[in-house]
Amino acid sequence: MTVSAATALITPPDLAPGVLRIVPLGGLGEIGRNMAVFELDGKLLIVDCGVLFPEETQPGVDLILPDFSYIEDRLDDVVGLVLTHGHEDHIGAVPYLLRHKKDIPLIGSQLTLALIEAKLQEHRITPYTLTVTEGQIEQFGPFECEFVAVNHSIPDALAVFIRTVAGNVLHTGDFKMDQLPLDGRITDLRAFARLGEEGVDLFMVDSTNADVPGFTTAEREIGPVLNRLFGQVTKRIIVASFSSHIHRVQQVLDAAEAHGRFVCFAGRSMVRNMTIAAKLGYLKVPEGILVDIKNVDSLPDDKVVLMSTGSQGEPMAALSRMANGDHRITVGKGDTVILASSLIPGNENAVFRVINGLLKLGADVIHKGNEKVHVSGHAAAGELLYCYNILKPRNVMPVHGETRHLIANARLAEQIGIPTENVLLTDDGSVIDLVNGVARVVGAVECGFVYVDGSSIGEITDADLKDRRILGEEGFISIVTVVNRSTGKIVSGPDIHARGFAEDDSVFDEIKPQLNAALEEAVRSNKDHTVYQLQQVVRRVIGTWVNRRYRRRPMIIPVVLEA
Repeated sequence: MTVSAATALITPPDLAPGVLRIVPLGGLGEIGRNMAVFELDGKLLIVDCGVLFPEETQPGVDLILPDFSYIEDRLDDVVGLVLTHGHEDHIGAVPYLLRHKKDIPLIGSQLTLALIEAKLQEHRITPYTLTVTEGQIEQFGPFECEFVAVNHSIPDALAVFIRTVAGNVLHTGDFKMDQLPLDGRITDLRAFARLGEEGVDLFMVDSTNADVPGFTTAEREIGPVLNRLFGQVTKRIIVASFSSHIHRVQQVLDAAEAHGRFVCFAGRSMVRNMTIAAKLGYLKVPEGILVDIKNVDSLPDDKVVLMSTGSQGEPMAALSRMANGDHRITVGKGDTVILASSLIPGNENAVFRVINGLLKLGADVIHKGNEKVHVSGHAAAGELLYCYNILKPRNVMPVHGETRHLIANARLAEQIGIPTENVLLTDDGSVIDLVNGVARVVGAVECGFVYVDGSSIGEITDADLKDRRILGEEGFISIVTVVNRSTGKIVSGPDIHARGFAEDDSVFDEIKPQLNAALEEAVRSNKDHTVYQLQQVVRRVIGTWVNRRYRRRPMIIPVVLEA
């Protein structure tokens, strides 16, 4: 397999006429912020524009965006943004891209565009959109796009086949090959076979479950399990899922109706998305089954089902707040919580913290580990092998996954006979050129994380996050000292205060004489000492003492004033 040169940041050559350039700006080496830019003859086509959710090592961060700097000064050249489906890791960054240029055309299925339009409304952006369906062919500058139905954990997902003078690219988006989908809409393997006959020069394929053998379990197997569980529970039921998992919500509605329960949507995104899905006919809501959250407490516990957000342990989502006792819904003994989702890598600790909180409150917690309450929306190894054999692509570029997923997918491609040099194992920021059926990594561009922190976008750096981690894990010490430079004596202080480090500031009494002596010696030895240099003396003395005495490395803020 060809390994990307992204880490070396080799400057790619100028793009020659008739050559198709592909630059992934996210989604490689991570589960999220999926985005790929296609360039040909001066025009750009973008596929997906999603967000990545922060890990515990990124305190205070709300979202992580793709790095738009590669295309920021070329947005007038963008002929369209194709959205393969409506999950946040594929559409969540669209509002932030449109802040730079609001009239970039958005292309996607009916449901996908409805979800992004609702999101954009919150950002006060009215987009220009084009609704497409499977089998439809549209021309966007030098790119001819044919859309293909694929099955996923959200309805209306599409793969996109991009025809160009340089070659043909099939981008699957997220997909699986469920042969008994709830909505009857399967991945169109007949179309895949036809496109394979035409010729797929580059296959950009979902890798999330490439390291899982066999085939992904059918969604239909979840319904009977939920129905059985609903029949066993005598108090409240809380089901947590992704706010866009319409199929799972449909199964919850059906089970609730069968057992005479009412359903309440908890969580702003859940309410918004299910309202849209019901309005467009993707969600069939039984008459009279929905109740407002304000009225839940007036119903008997055995008549209530709460459909909630927070399956990934997000701190502000409804389920996390219930676990913390910070939600209007109180979870208690005998209630049952069903986590109907997979764990996104990096969220494990947050999810386990929520589970522990719910168990402490007396709830029973059911999850994928002890009941079949969720199946993945991504193709496992057996399904991917089917696709490779049907398509017979000339070149393969695994996308959407952590490094282990990408490598597993690359090995599958090699197993069915694709030459090793034609399997491109790439990173975010890699630059791939395709021409005459040959795809090669030709360089890389800067492609960092862009952090959203409240209203701040891109202003938080990795250094800031390091400081936050130190503050959160090691504590904070401030030292204020006033020095008379002419006499070399300490006039006032040192006043030492700590947060998150020790219960009582009196622990610093033993180091104060040593600190005073070090400062006075520094002033006597060099009358031209700068304030910064004196502050460094304070930092060194306190830091060494704290590390030796407590084995801690807190953030130290020394302040030295001159009298």
